[in-house]
Amino acid sequence: QVHLVESGGGLVQAGGSLRLSCAASGSINRVNAMGWYRQAPGKQRELVATITSGGSTNYADSVKGRFTISRDNAKNAAYLQMNSLKPEDTAVYYCNVDLFVLGKLGPQGYWGQGTQVTVSS
Repeated sequence: QVHLVESGGGLVQAGGSLRLSCAASGSINRVNAMGWYRQAPGKQRELVATITSGGSTNYADSVKGRFTISRDNAKNAAYLQMNSLKPEDTAVYYCNVDLFVLGKLGPQGYWGQGTQVTVSS
């Protein structure tokens, strides 16, 4: 059994900052890539940022230079530092983790429960 717990969402004014956290726990053998996605009302879920186990990162063009993804491998945790937030960043943010579960072959993908980020103008 694997659990993902997210935290750090909230309401912030445009130009402000928030830091999201995601921690995976349970029967984990090894964690591969970790990432953040978001879904605004009426829109499809979209990639925000990903980070590999080696630390390589990838960002959506809309957040480059403003958001930073990082991870702590010892804690099986990922973070998203969001600066210079804009109203269009308003969405539910989901953590996604690709990992190997103890006793199972092949990687499994897991999603967090989502955390609301609201940016007021």
